[in-house]
Amino acid sequence: MSATYSELRAQLATLTTEAFRPELAEIDQLPTAEIAALMNGEDATVPAAVARQLPAIAAAIDATAARMARGGRLIYMGAGTAGRLGVLDASECPPTFNTDPSQVVGLIAGGPSAMVKAVEGAEDSKELAEQELTALGVTADDTVVGISASGRTPYAIGAVEHARTLGALTIGLSCNADSALAAAAEHGIEVVPGPELLTGSTRLKAGTAQKLVLNMISTITMIRLGKTYGNLMVDVRASNEKLQARSRRIVALATGAPDEQIETALAAADGEVKTAILMILADIDAKSADQRLTHSQGHLRAALHAQP
Repeated sequence: MSATYSELRAQLATLTTEAFRPELAEIDQLPTAEIAALMNGEDATVPAAVARQLPAIAAAIDATAARMARGGRLIYMGAGTAGRLGVLDASECPPTFNTDPSQVVGLIAGGPSAMVKAVEGAEDSKELAEQELTALGVTADDTVVGISASGRTPYAIGAVEHARTLGALTIGLSCNADSALAAAAEHGIEVVPGPELLTGSTRLKAGTAQKLVLNMISTITMIRLGKTYGNLMVDVRASNEKLQARSRRIVALATGAPDEQIETALAAADGEVKTAILMILADIDAKSADQRLTHSQGHLRAALHAQP
């Protein structure tokens, strides 16, 4: 047994996410309904763990939004499940908030193929993270979020360490207290949902916790950037029939206008929901609406209150 292996094994034994639960040692003998109830009970504890980190999450979001308002990017980096969750969150921003794919980026150790098949050794490489950040041309306006349930993944730690040397904002999201990842980042977020139902299977509660936090980071950042009007997704990209129908419904909810007026406004606005809403509520044409939105940096509420 190598010294490195022994050291890693000892390190894992100290992690809450790796803890063995003897009371569940015979879970495989239970009826399916009881196992499902156990899992459901475990999952119900995750939001409380997230709630304990809300001040840290809010501070990280405000800092992220400030950078993105200057043209910066939000970059998620992780390995395995953590990396997949980052890629998932990033990939949902363009259709939800009409962001350019380059604005919110998800990188997984080992590249795109690692989304469906493990790439051995990729998570252990700090150098790989550095190379990918260099390829992206990271600047001081960007935000890099390292994601790791254990909080010890070299790829995630390397990402935030290198990003800090470039002046970028760094966030470290882990599911263990006193993690190396949180210590390496400017904003450490440690959501600790406790030992897993299956020992060390961090795609369970830890994965759920990470998903909830990433939901907050992207969604609230986009709210701060004016991508919503109230709780309406006014920057939604109508790329299919369902989203086209949703666009019409959003304009209707925001304006109360009749269908004919909505169709006319959307046509004149080239399908842009935010522009159509402003046209109707301010009683202006598409060109004027676009100008107001440009002057208000895309914030619909500010554009509505702007002087004509």
